[in-house]
Amino acid sequence: MENVIAIATQPDNIPIIGMLILILVCLGSAIKQAVRHDRLIKKGQRDRIFEEMYR
Repeated sequence: MENVIAIATQPDNIPIIGMLILILVCLGSAIKQAVRHDRLIKKGQRDRIFEEMYR
């Protein structure tokens, strides 16, 4: 683990770590929205999905 930290904290690798964090945040947001939309579909409220998307 010490080697991973040593490599990751080098100045040329810091933007890559930042990109990975942003990817995880966007992926988490997308999964959260997908679950919310799936619940609306299960409830039979398919029309409300577009309202949720623009909110």
